[in-house]
Amino acid sequence: MNKRVLVLSTENINKINEIKHILRGLEIKVLSKKDVNLEDFEVIEDGNTLEENSLKKASALAEKIDYMVIADDTGLFVDALNGEPGVYSARYAGEDGNDKKNNEKLLGNLKGKSLEQREAKFLDVITLITEDKKIYTVKGECKGTIALELRGPSSFGYDPLFIPEGYDKTFAELGSDIKDKISHRAKALKNLKNTLIKILEDDIDEDSRS
Repeated sequence: MNKRVLVLSTENINKINEIKHILRGLEIKVLSKKDVNLEDFEVIEDGNTLEENSLKKASALAEKIDYMVIADDTGLFVDALNGEPGVYSARYAGEDGNDKKNNEKLLGNLKGKSLEQREAKFLDVITLITEDKKIYTVKGECKGTIALELRGPSSFGYDPLFIPEGYDKTFAELGSDIKDKISHRAKALKNLKNTLIKILEDDIDEDSRS
């Protein structure tokens, strides 16, 4: 059986490597937009929900190529802030997507709140569109709290502030080995892998009947 091709709507090398690692062992070749000469193809994420943004990015890419595609959108939802920053997590402090400014704004908006009042969750939504344009949506969630101050080395996004449930350290302090096992994206990718396994099994069943 020839390998199916899956194109990712991202140029983030860390995300690409993470997805390749999760999907290892499957008869699927994972490519980036750059690998299919679409590195300059961008989609404006103006949806009101993570689901809308994820679907919009995946659909736009699926119109350009005949391979399977996936796109995702991630948000941090803080209970005490009525769900902020939510869908605007990457640009909470402005359109430049500056992690430092985003963290500073989040801390400022939570000033005076105790740790018990800082419950939050990360949510990752992945949209998969197959070659025949069937659409699948998978999600991953990680609950936790927002720390009182930045903790751990400077790292990606809100990692120095987010303490996952069951731990007393932030994602930044825990490091990538643990984060990649318990994070919202890790859970969403595991659900994606299960979906892809089912798709590949259905292909085998169809081949055996033909």
